[in-house]
Amino acid sequence: MDLLNRLAAFYLEAKGNKWFRYFAIFCRIGVAMAFIPSGMVKVTGERFTALPSNHPLGHYFDALHLTGYYYTFIGAGQLITAALLLIPRTAVMGALMAFPIMLNISVLVYATRFEGTRIVTLILLANIYLLCWYFDRIRYIMPFKTADLNLPAYPTGREKFPFAFFGLVIAIIAAVIIGNAYLYDIRPGNSAEECTNGCPGNSDPEACRQFCDCIYTQGKPLAVCLKEYENAAGKGK
Repeated sequence: MDLLNRLAAFYLEAKGNKWFRYFAIFCRIGVAMAFIPSGMVKVTGERFTALPSNHPLGHYFDALHLTGYYYTFIGAGQLITAALLLIPRTAVMGALMAFPIMLNISVLVYATRFEGTRIVTLILLANIYLLCWYFDRIRYIMPFKTADLNLPAYPTGREKFPFAFFGLVIAIIAAVIIGNAYLYDIRPGNSAEECTNGCPGNSDPEACRQFCDCIYTQGKPLAVCLKEYENAAGKGK
């Protein structure tokens, strides 16, 4: 209970600090801006990405593009979510709607080893910050007991810059960017050229080139190409 009280005290202090509020506004706009272009493309019926069809994520977007009005429905949902985020009175609903969308996209890009995992991860983290920021309003629908926490009206007008918090934000951004570079031994890149250009720095350049050929020339699934790469590199033993 002492931990909950300390978290509640920090939350109240944050809610009364203008810098945390500015960061929440920045996150709202950032998440909304991520949804608008992707939503517009889907509503207009265009293919979402320029990724080749043989790319693991390209397979997915090709199939999604052929689903007819379901594709349009997803785009409309993204645009509605963006609009809700941009309007202060409806931002809580927008943050709630955005979270499952961003979580789904995050799992998708990591599963397909997409090069855009970094920015997607940062958008998801911004969304999580918004859910924390609006905790005083969404705690009543949480599946565990939070509604009975004593949260008095938070003070306003505090202007002290939270160096520790923003230092942590910078550290998390750096960890996401740097950590992603070492997350996978091999990625398909965003094109055949990008894939093969990374082979000279690979531990087994020939196995890497075979992997790129498997993805972009033969059009095999990612899991099959990864298995062949591991066997060719002697990692499947």
